[in-house]
Amino acid sequence: MAAPLIHRPARPARLVVLVSGSGTNLQALLDAVAERGESYGARVVAVGADRTSAAGLERAERAGIPTFVCRVKDHATREEWDRALAEATAAYEPDLVVSAGFMKVVGKEFLARFGGRFINTHPALLPSFPGAHGVRDALAYGAKVTGCTVHFVDDGVDTGPVIAQRAVEVLEEDHTDEGAALHERIKEVERGLLVDVVGRLARDGYSIEGRKVRLGHE
Repeated sequence: MAAPLIHRPARPARLVVLVSGSGTNLQALLDAVAERGESYGARVVAVGADRTSAAGLERAERAGIPTFVCRVKDHATREEWDRALAEATAAYEPDLVVSAGFMKVVGKEFLARFGGRFINTHPALLPSFPGAHGVRDALAYGAKVTGCTVHFVDDGVDTGPVIAQRAVEVLEEDHTDEGAALHERIKEVERGLLVDVVGRLARDGYSIEGRKVRLGHE
């Protein structure tokens, strides 16, 4: 059996956050850093996006945080884009990389540099309902409980080791609005879970052994 991968980020841990849209998860991290200061254990050193229109970039700029944009269409191949994204991210020497609503699947080069340090969120209790429609799929299946997952990214789709999860009850009325209200409740829980997980990873360190993630001395 392979030895566990042990990570002890610097204090405060350096975070690069990747966004594609409004950046509400990014804002939750920025608020945690602002409110808790050094006790949170991490700080956002840069925010990257795959599109210039991502509102998350404006949140970063208002906070005085450097930003970068790496668009797929600016590169001849997806592999070249992946390499450019990896290099742009690496320039900020992150301890952890956080996908905060980043809507692109990274490739081999990015994972080679940041595997075991790249965190994503998903609006379902993995391994149930992976993919882009986790909320819709949970409703279609008739699930009574769904939720959110924070996990490390690997080369599959929502298949990386699970770090933490929280449950959200499915209400009868959630079937009347195509899951919009349920998705909002999940996102609210997701923001709190992401802030908690990133802080714990940064402060306590962690190990990955197969599919098992242990925080600190758990």
